[in-house]
Amino acid sequence: MSDLIHVPVLLNECIEGLDIKNGGVYFDGTLGGGGHSYEILKRSAPDGKLVATDLDDYAIKRASERLKEFDGRFTLLKDNFKNFSGIKNRLGIDGFDGILLDLGVSSFQIDDKSRGFSYLADNEVPDMRMNPQNPLTASKILNEYPEEKLKFILEEYGEERFSKSIAKNIVNYRSKKPIETIGELNEIILKSIPKKFLHDGHPSKRTFQALRIEVNGEIDSLYQTIMDMARGLKKGGRIAVISFHSLEDRIAKQALRELETDCICDKSLPVCVCGKKREVRILTKHPITAGDAELESNSRASSAKLRIAEKV
Repeated sequence: MSDLIHVPVLLNECIEGLDIKNGGVYFDGTLGGGGHSYEILKRSAPDGKLVATDLDDYAIKRASERLKEFDGRFTLLKDNFKNFSGIKNRLGIDGFDGILLDLGVSSFQIDDKSRGFSYLADNEVPDMRMNPQNPLTASKILNEYPEEKLKFILEEYGEERFSKSIAKNIVNYRSKKPIETIGELNEIILKSIPKKFLHDGHPSKRTFQALRIEVNGEIDSLYQTIMDMARGLKKGGRIAVISFHSLEDRIAKQALRELETDCICDKSLPVCVCGKKREVRILTKHPITAGDAELESNSRASSAKLRIAEKV
């Protein structure tokens, strides 16, 4: 797997947005291939520190090798970034100067066909676990979830307009034999979508997104986690969140807006009684997206949206 490559998305925009400084303390909640972490450590030299988390053993191993020139300045943890508050307290960190969340799946996870993330790996088992110790796999979902629950995750997490027919056909297929390969799943999806709608990218794209999100619990507690992270910044510290589909982006947008809101009292009241104070200043009026040059070299950046806020 040594030839697998991960290209960090919106790298320059993230690093500039985080306003990296020498001696700063930073948190990368989604280590992945270590591309963003590398730049954070490089720009914060010689005294900057980094804490990074990932659930993928391979990601941690690769990143450890990639970051070894910064030995002594980083701590890599096999943990979920949603445990941010506990990690911060455990390490005795008062506050971070910058926090980054890249919510996309790593390129090497998709490109390693044996991981079952890619709809192009027909002969592989649908797995999709970022953490190999996770008992829930895409195969388990496909073969055990009731039809209504399948329909819900396809519609909610994949924004799949044909969720009802796909869920129904999955249940019909597995009543005769288990769904064992990605190729079988692709055939089910292909038969579930009217031909006139098959021109909009690969027909399995949305279903695979939904399954991956469900397997890894990617949406669970995301709103509260972003709130906790922003509150875990030092004054003037910044949080950057990269999302890859509308549900994630909507959660990030809503969380940051909630943090930016100052007083939610009825405007007819003469004085504020709610006590709510603005906690961040949003720096991106509209999300930052990839430019033409990046899109030419990395098509996976096409759906990326970056939002940045600063602790006040």
